[in-house]
Amino acid sequence: MMDAFICDAIRTPIGRFGGALSSIRADDLAALSIKELKEKNTSIDWSMVDEVIFGCANQSGEDNRNIARMSLLLAGLPQTVPGITINRLCASGLEAVTYASRMIKSNEAHLIIAGGVESMSRAPFVIPKSTTPFSRNAEIYDTTIGWRFINPIMRQMYGVDSMPETAENVAERWNISREDQDKFAYWSQKKAAEAISKGRFDTEIFKVKIIQKKEENFLDKDEHPRSDTLLEKLSTLPTPFRINGSVTAGNASGVNDGSAALIIASEKAIKDLDKSGLSILEISHRSQKFSEIISKAKANLEVDGEKIVCEGEGNGPVHALDNAIRNNVNKLEKYAEYLKDLKLVDYKVRILNTGTEATTRVSIESTDSQGKNWFTIGVSPNIIDASFKALIDSLDYKLFKDKAPASL
Repeated sequence: MMDAFICDAIRTPIGRFGGALSSIRADDLAALSIKELKEKNTSIDWSMVDEVIFGCANQSGEDNRNIARMSLLLAGLPQTVPGITINRLCASGLEAVTYASRMIKSNEAHLIIAGGVESMSRAPFVIPKSTTPFSRNAEIYDTTIGWRFINPIMRQMYGVDSMPETAENVAERWNISREDQDKFAYWSQKKAAEAISKGRFDTEIFKVKIIQKKEENFLDKDEHPRSDTLLEKLSTLPTPFRINGSVTAGNASGVNDGSAALIIASEKAIKDLDKSGLSILEISHRSQKFSEIISKAKANLEVDGEKIVCEGEGNGPVHALDNAIRNNVNKLEKYAEYLKDLKLVDYKVRILNTGTEATTRVSIESTDSQGKNWFTIGVSPNIIDASFKALIDSLDYKLFKDKAPASL
């Protein structure tokens, strides 16, 4: 079985319901992400794409009739490139990526664009046709949330609760309190705000041009997160889905607009297109025994003339190197006391250019028991070497900051 690799991944900012992206059709929104991939990977022969697979949950309005195919054409891909749209409701975009991976692993395809799109702001109202001649009965459905054109037998057999109503059912069944839901929502908002302020989404988000009333603006940040969310305010919101319920507009998931696209490729496609600039963004090796990702690292350090061998495991090369050094910190003798509270908070890997001579930049965020955070960077054509440089710089800064004795 072949492996599938993520070679590039981008997305629009996530627009709030009725927000900045509400003026953009769903098919145009999807086309924007595909165009961005094209502009970032200009040397690729796009006629080599075997399939464009997009997830879309609504498909009731401008996103009807195979939005994947319409979007790839709007993005300027060749007419020979096919497209398929997948609907697994809220998991549609992820299912598109999984579908692409399965196609590559089964040797059905080698180069695929996969992603998802949704424009809840532009979800239409729909009216069914009359079931009898000259009927005066008329129904109208809002396709933003919930069922429409419900089969009466389905209602009798399973019920047709909307997602907020289902959330109420889950909370009641598993005894999840309103307080716990509000706390989770509050923590989620704070984590999102912190991630945005530290630029952790900057490499995946591209700016979207918005033209409204002849004015040109750009959206480059997610709209939905509310950094000013207060736990006290969340507790006062009404429960519109059930009397004395627990689900509110503050602790339920939002209704949004946006699109994302990834290049998924086989090893063969990467080798064939290597001269065109296609490179691997992320590779995972899976342990057959435990079905989990494990990386192993071995580092040779020299401290005051003494050579120390450090070994460790982790869920990636940076994590493995960090554990290798951390697990052997006691061997560092006079420096051990200064380094024992050093912790790895986060790391990011970025490919600075493309092709066989691509340069890797690894950014590491570290912290200590005093709550002091700092960032270090390593750059090298080799991701392991870049990771090691960033980690060593982090150790050096910690020793310098805490005024550790100089080496011999």
